[in-house]
Amino acid sequence: MKYRFISDSHTHSECSFDGTDSVIMLCEQASALEMYSLTITDHCECQEYFDKNVRDDINRSVAQTNRARAMYCDRLHVLTGIELGQPTQDTDAAKDALSLADYDFILGSLHNLRGEQDFYFLNYSEENTYSLLDRYYEELYELACQNLFDCLSHIDYPLRYIVGNSGLNIDLSRYNEKIDAILETVIKNDKGIEINTSGLRQVIGRTLPDINVIRRFRELGGKYVTIGSDAHRWGDIGSGIETGLDMMLECGYTHFSVYEKHTPKLLPIT
Repeated sequence: MKYRFISDSHTHSECSFDGTDSVIMLCEQASALEMYSLTITDHCECQEYFDKNVRDDINRSVAQTNRARAMYCDRLHVLTGIELGQPTQDTDAAKDALSLADYDFILGSLHNLRGEQDFYFLNYSEENTYSLLDRYYEELYELACQNLFDCLSHIDYPLRYIVGNSGLNIDLSRYNEKIDAILETVIKNDKGIEINTSGLRQVIGRTLPDINVIRRFRELGGKYVTIGSDAHRWGDIGSGIETGLDMMLECGYTHFSVYEKHTPKLLPIT
């Protein structure tokens, strides 16, 4: 690989409702690629936590990750994580999920607005898109202020479907102030953001967020950036990580972050 410390900090196993493969299979692929680290961040959709036995899925994920860490200890750093979805929509669920394990890494995500389905399932038109995005950035700011995460995941998530799948053109400049407020809150709380590379494999064809947000994060003083493939199958482990590192270099970063016990470990890009 082009870079020395290839690390994937956003991955899903069969313990996520939309994942397909065991943690061992994910680790086997990471090991075959001679990656430095792999963080398992299975889903915790907080608004569904108590109704859909998400607690059991998290416990399975943590158990599988612990076994994998022991098996791969001499060739891969296997880290325990969780993707905390919509924690502002059920704070009790979020806090219960976070009590289940001694996590290395917590991603904070917003996949759906209050009272709505995941953005994946919504229908988009020129009439409704901006009102949905208005609500998205407001709720994402609320999530940033809640501060239950180590890193804010895939900022601009709805664009995966609004721009990618529906083909609508969006003027994101109208959200510059809201995005700045989100980034400034993350920085004030000494937290990080993620370059999510899943869009490189999808119709949208770019990372979430794009390079403009990463550059702005650095301009505002942001120090911690992780990179994650958002893989839901073994074959996507590590996908796009080198592109994410290329972006960081272009933005002036010399190091990226991998979290261990909620502490960002700064690793040199080159």
